[in-house]
Amino acid sequence: MGCALIFAVPPQAFSQTAGQDVKDAGKDVKDAAKDTGHAAKHAGKATAKTAKKAGKKVKHTTNKAASKVEEKTKDKP
Repeated sequence: MGCALIFAVPPQAFSQTAGQDVKDAGKDVKDAAKDTGHAAKHAGKATAKTAKKAGKKVKHTTNKAASKVEEKTKDKP
């Protein structure tokens, strides 16, 4: 009885048309590309923030070391 019901339904009821499949695939690719772009944008911002923070730390450490050297090389009266 179950097999008879499956064969009684036309094949179009089970699947979409080929054109609709292509459209859906195109939308999926577009959405994936958007997600990738958003991720790349976020990663770029995070990298820039990290680089800026590292640059400030290097500058601070360099100035601190230069001050120490200057103190040690001063002429003592």
